Amino acid sequence: MLPSPGTPERIRCRVLLPALTAILSLAIALFAAGCGGGNDVILATTTSAQDSGLFDELVPAFEKATGYNLKTIAVGSGQALALGERGEADVLLVHSPAAEEKFMAAGHGVDRRLVMYNDFLIVGPSADPAAIKGVRSATEALGAIADKGSLFVSRGDDSGTHQTETKLWQEIGFDPSSKSWYQEAGAGMGQTLMIASDKAAYTLTDRATYARLSKRLSLDPLSEGDPALLNIYHVIGVNPASHSGLNVEGAEAFADFLVSPQAQEMIRTFGVEQFGQPLFFAVAGQDESTLGR
Repeated sequence: MLPSPGTPERIRCRVLLPALTAILSLAIALFAAGCGGGNDVILATTTSAQDSGLFDELVPAFEKATGYNLKTIAVGSGQALALGERGEADVLLVHSPAAEEKFMAAGHGVDRRLVMYNDFLIVGPSADPAAIKGVRSATEALGAIADKGSLFVSRGDDSGTHQTETKLWQEIGFDPSSKSWYQEAGAGMGQTLMIASDKAAYTLTDRATYARLSKRLSLDPLSEGDPALLNIYHVIGVNPASHSGLNVEGAEAFADFLVSPQAQEMIRTFGVEQFGQPLFFAVAGQDESTLGR
C-alpha cells in the first residue's frame, strides 16, 4: 500500500524506498543475467565515482585497451557490495573500507586493491546559519549544525558517503535521525547535492562530485581538511568460487587496468584542466596507512 499525498516526507520515503530498492534489485538481476560472460564485464560502483565524470574517460580507454564492454551499475557502496555478494556483478569499485573488509572476510571478494582517494567535505548555503565555515573538525561542524538545528540532507542510502557521515555522528554520540531538520534523500551524490542546494541545507559530499556540479549549486565548501574525511577507493573482484557465470577474466582485466600506469595517469590528471586541481589522487600500490599525510 502506497502512502497518501498528505503523509509526512520522512514517512513517505521510508515506505517507498524499500519498494523501489526491491524493484531496482530485480531489474539489476535481470540485466546481469542477460549481460554476463563473453566480452561484457559488469561493474558495480558508486554514484560518486560515476557523477564525478571520471568514468567518462576511464571506460572508453579500458574498452579500447582490452576489447571488453563495461556495463556500469552506479549505486551506493553498500548496494554495490550487496550486488557482489549475490553474484550480480563481476567486479566492484567502492569506497567503504570497513564494509569492504567485512565483505572480504566473508569470502565474497578476491584481490582487493587500492586505486585512488580524495576527500569528503561539508557544504552548505553561503548564509551558513550554523557558522561552520573554516571549522576543520568534521565532528565539531556537525555538532554545530545539530545545536543550531540547521537543515541537513543526508544521502541515507548506505553508501560509503552515508557510512562516513553516520560514523561522524556516532563519534559525537548523537543520533539525528528523529530530528525534523535531518532529512534523508535516499539518493546518489549528485541528486543529494541538488536537493541540499534547493533547500539551502548542509550535506556531506565527496569533493569530485561537488566540483563537477558546483556551478549548478548554491552551496559553498565550509568544513574540510579533517583526516577523518579521507575517501578511499578499492577495486574488488567478486569471488568466482561462490558464484557461477562470472566474467572472471574480464573482472581481472578491469582491476589490472585501474592500477595500470595508463589509468593511474588519467586519474592523476582528471579535473586539472577544468578545475585547476586533480579531483582524485592516484595511489595504486602505495601504503594505505600513509594516505593524506
